[in-house]
Amino acid sequence: MLRRRRGPRFFLLAAFALTTGALRAQQGYSPADIQTGKQLYGVNCSNCHGPKGDFVSGVDLGHGTFRRATTDNEIVAIMVQGIQGTPMPPANLSDQQAHQVVAYLRSMADATDTAGANKADLAHGKSVFENKGCLNCHRVRDHGSRVGPDLSNIGARRKRDEIERSILDPDAEVLAENRYVRVVTRDGATITGRILNEDTFTLQLIDSKEKLLSFQKADLTKFEFLKKSAMPSYRDKLSGDELSDLVGYLVSLKGL
Repeated sequence: MLRRRRGPRFFLLAAFALTTGALRAQQGYSPADIQTGKQLYGVNCSNCHGPKGDFVSGVDLGHGTFRRATTDNEIVAIMVQGIQGTPMPPANLSDQQAHQVVAYLRSMADATDTAGANKADLAHGKSVFENKGCLNCHRVRDHGSRVGPDLSNIGARRKRDEIERSILDPDAEVLAENRYVRVVTRDGATITGRILNEDTFTLQLIDSKEKLLSFQKADLTKFEFLKKSAMPSYRDKLSGDELSDLVGYLVSLKGL
């Protein structure tokens, strides 16, 4: 919580820090997390689940297949608490250690996702990304726009099926950091943009021209979150091969 109010310049700098650092850190796993998770998995999990996570019927940890969980937090809860009435006991892991094991499991699944993609497929996926207008909103490393979310490490943050769903049905799930807002100022100007930061008194967003804007909420006559994604659906705009290779290219983006 802020203890004192800061000026607009401070919030613009804070917004940059939020989008380029904090959000990425919250959603991605570092190489150190993955390595530690690998060691913890070997000690705590491999005796039952096997080195590749496929010893238990109906569960394939190495391919991201779980019986009772889909999100990282659900997987952590199962590890820490166990499953009553089943052979799955509580693991002797802290919450942080359990998340590191999940980081390793996700990395195994990601490796499986990209293992079958050859260089030609990835090159074609990159070409689709660059030639279908994706760079008009998104950025990969130092290329593209900041209007939409930066995708430089999207493969480390989201699973293959989630990426494909975002391409085909972007309204199905809009992450908090990707929400768009519409504001109306006291002089009647209407501005729409992707939210970067919000607190009790101020709002910062980036508009369609990549301009960073900061507002005092007291100076706005209207402030609303848009229910739909700003991204159009590509369901009828890509062939099967284009979609497959585009998703493969995005999965390969680990931010490294």
